[in-house]
Amino acid sequence: MITPAEITKLAQLSRIKLTDADTQSLVKEFDSILGYIDQLKKVDVSLDTEGRVGAIKNIMRPDIAEDTSPADREKLLAEAPRREGDFVAVKKIIAQD
Repeated sequence: MITPAEITKLAQLSRIKLTDADTQSLVKEFDSILGYIDQLKKVDVSLDTEGRVGAIKNIMRPDIAEDTSPADREKLLAEAPRREGDFVAVKKIIAQD
């Protein structure tokens, strides 16, 4: 249970002005929310993914660098709007101080 003093402290930290009626209303709302959270804590959410049909499994492929031929590289660089040597030139978006 949350106390009116705790609500007042939270309001001060948040720089929110509350009336006494607001404080009492928030005490009831917080108690309701915290009660609901207590109910959720009692729910068993453990899953047995091993025995489920169609269990989701992340399939990863190895990340292997492939060397491209100079012809492939030139074809790719020809599609770029700007290039500098063997690199695609892009607009600078981060300024150094």
